[in-house]
Amino acid sequence: MKLLNSLLIALACALLVACASSKSGSVYTREQARHEMTIRQGVVESVREVGLEGTKSGVGTMAGAAVGGVAGSNIGGGKGQIVGAILGAVVGGLAGSAVEEGTTRRIGLEITVRLDSGQLVSVVQEADERFLPGERVRLLSGRGETRVSH
Repeated sequence: MKLLNSLLIALACALLVACASSKSGSVYTREQARHEMTIRQGVVESVREVGLEGTKSGVGTMAGAAVGGVAGSNIGGGKGQIVGAILGAVVGGLAGSAVEEGTTRRIGLEITVRLDSGQLVSVVQEADERFLPGERVRLLSGRGETRVSH
């Protein structure tokens, strides 16, 4: 039973890591490849650090519920095991959801850019590149998304 619990916990951790998605200016999804993007240029007006909430895919909830259900079923005997499994699954699901959101949370940047046209725009993306006020940057836009790059 300990081996099963250990395997379920390892599986839950692996699934949570797999759920991490990137809102980076430097990372593209496979679906974004080979799509034309419009490029605008401008100057960074300001940069502000912001938080990017973690994912809530449901995988953390399911993994936590499975681990909690197995762990809870070890409590008591007979009907106590059933109640323990149900309570364990509920508590594990809540904990798994919180763990998923917490482990996939990222630091982001709100980058305000004055475009060469004079328009002022703001883009939020993962803080994987450094931007400073006064720097010249490119804004790449396409399919409803925009990213800032050097």
